[in-house]
Amino acid sequence: MSALLTPRVDVRRAGRRSATRLSWLDSKHSFSLGTHRPDPANTHHGLLLVNNEDLVQPGTGFETHPHRDMEIVTWVLQGSLVHQDSSGHSGVIYPGLAQRMSAGTGILHSEKNDSYTSTGERPTDPVHFIQMWVLPDEADVTPGYEQLEIDGELLSGGLVTVASGMDKHKDGTAIRIQNRHAALYAARLRPGQQVILPEAPYLHLFVARGSVDLEGTGALNEGDAVRFTATGGHRVSATEPAEVLVWEMHATVAP
Repeated sequence: MSALLTPRVDVRRAGRRSATRLSWLDSKHSFSLGTHRPDPANTHHGLLLVNNEDLVQPGTGFETHPHRDMEIVTWVLQGSLVHQDSSGHSGVIYPGLAQRMSAGTGILHSEKNDSYTSTGERPTDPVHFIQMWVLPDEADVTPGYEQLEIDGELLSGGLVTVASGMDKHKDGTAIRIQNRHAALYAARLRPGQQVILPEAPYLHLFVARGSVDLEGTGALNEGDAVRFTATGGHRVSATEPAEVLVWEMHATVAP
C-alpha cells in the first residue's frame, strides 16, 4: 500500500445516490459527472468515474449518443440490452455476458431494451444493468468493443475477473480494458458463501443484488457501495443470494 494514503473504509448507502427518473428510465448514480448535479467532492474513486444502476423500460433506451476517451463496461443483472455503435459492432448483452466498449478517439452508440425473443415477441419487462466507466491509460486510442461469456465461471461463487488491463490477467480470462492499473471482478454468492477482497490502493465494492456482511463494517444491502483506500483483504459473506462487483485500482485520476 502507498505510504502517502490514509487507510479508509467509506460506506455509501444506496439512498445517498442521486437519481435520474424519466418515463422510460430510472437511473441511480454513485458519482457526480458533468452537469448532472455537480458535486466536486464526489467525482470518482480511484479510476472509477461512473457506477450507474439503470432500469430501462421495454421498447425504450438510450438513443445514439457520443463518447470519447473512456472505457465503458456494462453488466446486465436482468433482461437484455441491445448495443449498436458507429464502429459496426452490435450485440445483445444479458446476465453473465461481460461487455466493454473503448470510446477512444470518439464513438457513437445506442443501448436499448428492444431485443426480440426467440418467438419474435418484444420485451415486456425492464432491463436492469450496471454501467461503469474508467479512464484509459492513454487518450485517442482506436475505438473498440469486446464481449465474453463468463456465466459458467460465476457458478463457482468466487471472485471472477470480468474486465482487466492488469498484467496478472493477460491469460485471456477476462475482457481487456485500456488501463493497466484496473480490474473488475464479479461474484454470485449463495447464503453463507464468502469471498476475500483484493488489496490495492483503491477498491470499490458494489452490492448489485441481495445482502452481504462486510468484515469489520457489518450489513450491506442492495445498492450499497464501499470505497476502500489503502486497505483491502476484507471478507464479504452473503446473508442472502447476492451479486457483488469489485474494482481493484492501483492508480487514481490525476488532479
